[in-house]
Amino acid sequence: MNDRTMATLTGVVLAAFGAYGAAWASGVVEGNFAVLLLAAVVTTGVYWVAEKLVFLPRRRAAAEAAVQQLRARVAEAQRAGLAHEAADEAALRQRLLHQPWWLDWTAGLFPVILAVFVLRSFLFEPFKIPSGSMIPTLQVGDLILVNKYHYGVRLPVVHTKVVDNHAPQRGDVIVFRFPPKPSLDYIKRVVGVPGDEVAYLDKRLVINGQPVPREAAPDYYDPEAMRYRKQFVERIGDRRVHTLVDDDHPAFIPAVADFPFRDHCRYSVEGVTCRVPPGHYFVMGDNRDNSLDSRFWGFVPEDHIVGKAFFVWMNFGDLGRIGRFE
Repeated sequence: MNDRTMATLTGVVLAAFGAYGAAWASGVVEGNFAVLLLAAVVTTGVYWVAEKLVFLPRRRAAAEAAVQQLRARVAEAQRAGLAHEAADEAALRQRLLHQPWWLDWTAGLFPVILAVFVLRSFLFEPFKIPSGSMIPTLQVGDLILVNKYHYGVRLPVVHTKVVDNHAPQRGDVIVFRFPPKPSLDYIKRVVGVPGDEVAYLDKRLVINGQPVPREAAPDYYDPEAMRYRKQFVERIGDRRVHTLVDDDHPAFIPAVADFPFRDHCRYSVEGVTCRVPPGHYFVMGDNRDNSLDSRFWGFVPEDHIVGKAFFVWMNFGDLGRIGRFE
């Protein structure tokens, strides 16, 4: 293909990416960043390989031919006794070897996009906290990092685990694909692992028949609601977890969904008791009365877990939030 054809084709490809991004931003389609990033890696990778094997050798051959022609014209002029300025071979070679825009915007970006893809897919992924369900541990607007290899390495997009690692533990803060709608990512705290009996009755957490130790902490002021809430420090696993309780909310769980293994749970006016099935986890928000969690929609399958949240890397409204959290 000649440069004009490749420029047209590349324009169409980039326009398709742009149209998808615009449709996603406007809400016309439900975007999937992992799929978009994989498509960008494949597309720019094809251009990168073509550049190394086809386009760059072609430009090098053209540059060498042009330099040889320039040398021949200079030599001919000298033999004829004609005045001739010194030939700038380096400038000619550089001009002919320069990547056209359609390669600069594809093959030129491939190493960067590949690095982002590997980092995001297998090592760390950033997330933004969109709601107050994990207050006081995490605030709305916190930008957090998620360790994606702590629980094992999964292939992007298809989510198949290829390398096993640690199992989630009680007290871990995890990001997972929301079981009722896997295109959404949620963040909650693990309070029950496979085989556990988890009860949340009269706003007290009980695991395997043992009430979770807790002690009262100073009331927490919620600036958005402009009111104070009761705060406790619970010992979940090996972590000291700050939780909030709102006495104005009833203990019973309203609007419970129909979910897999629903028969493992018993609901009453005091709350809920669930036996966690194999390969699943029971999660709750630290803001207990303002969290849509396993009490409402059920268990998190192991293959829905994205990774372990562990670090706030930025909060533009409060730089003091930066650091690790439990």
